[in-house]
Amino acid sequence: MKRELTLPIDETTARELRVGDILHLTGKLFTARDEAHRRMLEAHENGEPLPFDPSEMALYHCGPVVRKSNGGWKAVAAGPTTSARMEMFEDRFLAAFAPRLIVGKGGMGDGTQKALERIGAAYAHSTGGAGALAARRIERVEAVHWLDELGTPEAVWIFAVRDFGPLLVTMDSEGGNLYRDLEPTIAENLKAILARIDG
Repeated sequence: MKRELTLPIDETTARELRVGDILHLTGKLFTARDEAHRRMLEAHENGEPLPFDPSEMALYHCGPVVRKSNGGWKAVAAGPTTSARMEMFEDRFLAAFAPRLIVGKGGMGDGTQKALERIGAAYAHSTGGAGALAARRIERVEAVHWLDELGTPEAVWIFAVRDFGPLLVTMDSEGGNLYRDLEPTIAENLKAILARIDG
């Protein structure tokens, strides 16, 4: 099903998302790679307030390319980062901040899957290698946090987006997981490829 979502979404809407849904997002995304995950969790554990509310946005696994523009910032490329890098943090991150949607590439592990089911959230796959195209959907860079501390790709960037997509829901709150479902097919294809090489 194609769905045009305006962020933020609530738990009810997140729990309605299913593997195979095609999403287009309008609203705010915040970027966070592994160092940003670590920094935000440390702040949470130390009782330090964050300068923004993660529950009001979608989490985007992204280390953007940005440039200065008219006294602010402009995103030049904003493709997804491989999400497996964040697996060690994501269950705690979801519990602490409750973003209802994660956008990344490549899927995540069992810890994240269980957290999605527990809090009511979904994971959507964004196409890798199309960072310039994704940046066209960013209307403006609203803010950046911890830039001096973490550096450009690891900092948290707040993007206002319109019609950001298409994104494919590949993990949902009901236990749906496209990556797991495809494992037998991938194994068979790999076996056939290896047989041809050996033959």
